[in-house]
Amino acid sequence: MSKELIEELNTQVATWSVLYTKLHNYHWYVKGPQFFTLHAKFEELYNEATLHMDEIAERILTLGGRPVATMTGHLEQSVVKEAEGDESANEMVRQLADDFDKVMQSLKKGMELAAKAGDDMTEDILNATYQSIEKHQWMLHAFLGEENR
Repeated sequence: MSKELIEELNTQVATWSVLYTKLHNYHWYVKGPQFFTLHAKFEELYNEATLHMDEIAERILTLGGRPVATMTGHLEQSVVKEAEGDESANEMVRQLADDFDKVMQSLKKGMELAAKAGDDMTEDILNATYQSIEKHQWMLHAFLGEENR
C-alpha cells in the first residue's frame, strides 16, 4: 500500500463530497431560462458524485487505508471549494468546469501513483472516473459556447 496513493484517493473522496453538496446547492438554486436543463444536469452529476465517492472510499478500505469521513476533513482535503450561494446559472457552469479541471488533475496524479505502485485496479477505477468527467467537461464547455480545453 502506497501512503501517497491513499492520500490522493482521500483527496478524491473529499473532493467528491464537496462537489456532491455544491451540486445540490446548484440544483436547488439555479434560475433562469436554462433552469430545466441545468436542474436535471446538476441532479445527474450529484448522483454520479455519490457513486465516485463511494467507489473510491471502498477502494481505500480494500487497500487497508481509512477514507476521510467528516465534513471538516472533506473541506480541508478537497481540491474544490464549496458553493458561494449567489452564483448565476452561467457562473455555476463555469465554476463546475473549473472544478472538474482540478478533479481531473487529481485523478491523473492518482493514476500515476497507482501505476507506480503496480495497482492496476485502482488505476482502472480512476481512469473510468476520469473518462466520465472528461465527457462532462466537454458538455459544460459546449453549454458555455466554448471549445473544450
